[in-house]
Amino acid sequence: MIKEVIVVEGKNDIAAVRRAVDAECLATGGFGLSPYTLEQIKHAYEKRGIIILTDPDSAGERIRRYLSKRFPDAKHAFIPKEDASDEREVGIEVASAPVIRSALETLRSEELQIEPRFIWADMTRAGLHGGADSAARRAKLGRILGVGYANAKTFFRRLNTYGVTREEFNAAQEKL
Repeated sequence: MIKEVIVVEGKNDIAAVRRAVDAECLATGGFGLSPYTLEQIKHAYEKRGIIILTDPDSAGERIRRYLSKRFPDAKHAFIPKEDASDEREVGIEVASAPVIRSALETLRSEELQIEPRFIWADMTRAGLHGGADSAARRAKLGRILGVGYANAKTFFRRLNTYGVTREEFNAAQEKL
């Protein structure tokens, strides 16, 4: 049983998570979170802690950012887009149980960084922006580091806010 409450976007996501692990889940119902839903999430956050597991798309990222601001000590789990999509949709509900378990084993927490560990030149040197294969490189590196796929700007922010160390980054690059 997972101690924290897992916050997902919808009922189908809850079903997918429950097929993978024994955990309590709450659904945001999309980006229009009701005051009642926010109160439920706040209660879970204060009593047990929460894990934010949103879809690997732009709507999921907006929900994650919104919840992160309200609940700064929340943990984050990421599922790579290619592992959470089929020919019709992208979402946690189409991810397999092993993929969901893997995401929940590599949790990240946001950290306040006075001095960022990474600078934009690190993104350039690693080929993570501006190149023909940059998106694919970010997807692979995001999977290895457990920070998910993101565009270059968001990926850079995740490197600096989710506690990725220089050693982890270098080791992940070597795996590419």
